Amino acid sequence: MKIRHIGIAVDSIEERLPVWESFGLKLVHTEKVDSEGVTTAHLKIGDYEIELLEPMEGDTPVGRFIDKKGPGIHHLALEVENIEESLAKAKENGLEPIGEAPRSGADNTKIAFFHPKDTGGVLLEIVEVQ
Repeated sequence: MKIRHIGIAVDSIEERLPVWESFGLKLVHTEKVDSEGVTTAHLKIGDYEIELLEPMEGDTPVGRFIDKKGPGIHHLALEVENIEESLAKAKENGLEPIGEAPRSGADNTKIAFFHPKDTGGVLLEIVEVQ
């Protein structure tokens, strides 16, 4: 297991990308993730990524997050080897994923999220690379 990325909700990738590039981060790729209602921009930082999340519409999880809290850190993603095993272990510990899990994510992955109220205040995403 390792940290995969930190997701940051933004109003506009185009406007925020230069901020991150000014610190030497390089854009790896952008992608539309219809299942989450976002466009993502992946920036490499060492072995990890910063994932900028721009809502496609206002009535999406990230759009509602921005409306409620403003732009900022949205979630922490952990990469796991087997998402089904990780979900089973989480359920054994009393955690329930948000929505149906796993589902398709950015960059050819399977993903599941856990609510901040269950994880000590952090929206947690687990990610399995396909």
